Amino acid sequence: MSKQKNLKLGWSALLVGVLLVGCAQTNQAPVETRTGFGRTTTVDPATLPGAENAGKPGYYTVKPGDTLIRIGLEHGQSWKDIARWSNLENPNAIEVGQVVRVVPPGAAPGEGRPSTPPTTTTASSSPVQGTALPPAGATSTPAPPPVPAAAPSADAAGLGLIWPASGTVIGTFNETTNKGVDIAGKAGDPVVAAAAGKVIYVGEVRGYGQLIIIQHSKDYLTAYGHNQKLLVKDDQNVKKGQNIAEMGSTDTDRVKLHFELRRQGKPIDPLRYLPKR
Repeated sequence: MSKQKNLKLGWSALLVGVLLVGCAQTNQAPVETRTGFGRTTTVDPATLPGAENAGKPGYYTVKPGDTLIRIGLEHGQSWKDIARWSNLENPNAIEVGQVVRVVPPGAAPGEGRPSTPPTTTTASSSPVQGTALPPAGATSTPAPPPVPAAAPSADAAGLGLIWPASGTVIGTFNETTNKGVDIAGKAGDPVVAAAAGKVIYVGEVRGYGQLIIIQHSKDYLTAYGHNQKLLVKDDQNVKKGQNIAEMGSTDTDRVKLHFELRRQGKPIDPLRYLPKR
């Protein structure tokens, strides 16, 4: 009896081993386990929308905590355009691992992302074909040092920025901790458009509170956060200096305006382009 029992246990162990090997062979794709609404589901990233474009230039893979609004802000695009380019049926339901298009269809792969500033061409140290060398012993006037290339300027784009609020600057630009400047004020103080443009977002965004984003050109946009009241709507054209909001403290610890200037989605220091006070 003991021998039969041992045989049964042996066959059971062998069967379990075969099943485990079979599962390992048929489920080789990476999976992600998600829990919600009282149930746990397993999602294969390869089955998510746009997965075939993962890693390609001009595409972005959704990460935890992302929203379409924030993706648009980081890439200098309207969230509506990204939804349209990506054929999203419900822009409010994007999933981690999903891939969305962040440049217009047909655009160059790098378009919509920060470009390298132009550099100044300098003389080569090697002889150039067809150019005569000075005779031995002759002196020559040293070439002037190359002029450093100018950084991309908002004024070069014709924006002519003005201050969006009249308060004191209490937070300066830092690429890692503060992607704009913070301007102090009282609740209800006017917030104005720093330049003419088109409103591409009005609403609530985590970390920004009540937010307005204005597109000024293909390359430049500005963002205005922590407002208590929004006075414009999506797709509205605004003039430079037009009242667009009332200063507030939504999603922050005090009344202030958080103001960002972005070039092709990359945050740049607004104080370099705002008029000196």
